[in-house]
Amino acid sequence: MSIPNTAREYRLPKSGAGIEGLVFQTSAIASPKATEVLVKIHAVSLNYRDLAMAIGVYPQEIKENVVPGSDCAGEIVALGSDVQGWSNGDRVCVSFSTAFLHGHLSLEVSRAALGGPSDGVLVEYRTFPANVSYLCPGLLLFCAALTAYNALMGPVPLKGGDTVLVLGTGGVSIFALQIAVASGATVIVTSSSDSKLELAKKLGAQHVINYNKTADWDKEVLRITGDQGANHIIEVGGSGTLAKSFQCVSYGGWIHSIGFVAAEWQGGERGDANIAAMLRGCSLRGIVVGSVVQFKDMNRLLVANQIKPVVDKVFAFEELKEAYNHLAAQKFFGKIVVKVAKQ
Repeated sequence: MSIPNTAREYRLPKSGAGIEGLVFQTSAIASPKATEVLVKIHAVSLNYRDLAMAIGVYPQEIKENVVPGSDCAGEIVALGSDVQGWSNGDRVCVSFSTAFLHGHLSLEVSRAALGGPSDGVLVEYRTFPANVSYLCPGLLLFCAALTAYNALMGPVPLKGGDTVLVLGTGGVSIFALQIAVASGATVIVTSSSDSKLELAKKLGAQHVINYNKTADWDKEVLRITGDQGANHIIEVGGSGTLAKSFQCVSYGGWIHSIGFVAAEWQGGERGDANIAAMLRGCSLRGIVVGSVVQFKDMNRLLVANQIKPVVDKVFAFEELKEAYNHLAAQKFFGKIVVKVAKQ
């Protein structure tokens, strides 16, 4: 395969530069070092994190003039001199953090996260350490699936018969729905859209709640569960939903805090979470994607159950700003994907 000298890419000049502030340009393609691979990036999946950086509400510092994006699938087109076990043409996904091989989150792992502290994947060609790349079946995009898996299969793994409450119908939420159904759990899904809830039922959700029609959705969860509450809650709303999540989590249950879509960026108050957690004896656990080891474990589950990513819409690379606006509108179901490298 012929490799060009330059690649098209996007850069975000600074946090809060806005969607229109994204800069489309070209840059030189680096050759892989001894232990690296060069990946031709075919597709990137957008996450709310990408939008939060663009509009200036992401809670951590990001690199100036960063290449955004953290979630990609592509193929290896060149190998470093010391790389073994890989071949040109291998289809790969890449870890969210180039330092997160196993174990727990650390400062080192956080600083190596793609598309924030370090350059990301909205570029046609990029080098990666060989040990953070791994074979991916079909179009398996990393971050949303592994975040959901890490939440449900973490310190106290999901069991058949458990009840899982999934807030929303974005990428993480839909993967959580699919994993929970495959594990034999009862799944409750919330959304403001009846059409999205119908799609959730087709994926196996046993109960659905339209929170625009049922404002006290926490009470509805308790009604559905016979006042027991949900054993696991996929909490993507932040301050806009957290108080209600505390009211409908089971005693000794788990709230997996993943996002802040509902109201955090609007200046909402988080509330007295420590008292709410104490009263329920529950655990509030922050989730930051997961490690390479967890990815391999998750991959076996997805392949065994033939779980495929749900893609809402695919945009051309030149349409990235439209893709960001589609993400901001929150009208999607599943993942928003951007095609990157020219075929």
